[in-house]
Amino acid sequence: MSDESPNQLGTPTPEELREQVERTHDGLARTVGAPAPEGDLAAQAKEKAAVVREQAAAVREQAAEKAAAASDQLREKTEQAAQAVRDRTPEAVREKTAQAAAQVREKTGQARRYAADRTPDPLLEKADRAATAARANRAPLLAGGALLVAFLLIRRSRGRNR
Repeated sequence: MSDESPNQLGTPTPEELREQVERTHDGLARTVGAPAPEGDLAAQAKEKAAVVREQAAAVREQAAEKAAAASDQLREKTEQAAQAVRDRTPEAVREKTAQAAAQVREKTGQARRYAADRTPDPLLEKADRAATAARANRAPLLAGGALLVAFLLIRRSRGRNR
């Protein structure tokens, strides 16, 4: 058997193997030495991130425009509905409503003054502190109230299921 002829199993000769290795080596040298088709990955990632930021800004802007348009449209429809109610309500009913509203405001003021006059000062101070604390901590109070309502609704619905 010579170095040039393939053996009986059909495997390549040493010369053919050398040629294959050289072709592979040349191909790798060209691949490693060639510049990347679109730059390095970090630059590509930065470009894609910039595109995504621009798209997000455009979507936010569109959403803000749509929200403003919807708000304006809602405000206009509300004004139209209020005007329609005013136009269809008889003058006598509007006068009676205005008189009733004035009476309610007057009676509310009287009740407020009466309560303020009759309530002891220490209790007024405590109520004022409690109101100030409630205003300062609205979020936890609202969350607690929502939890209480949810608890009561769940309890009520379970009571009906029994």
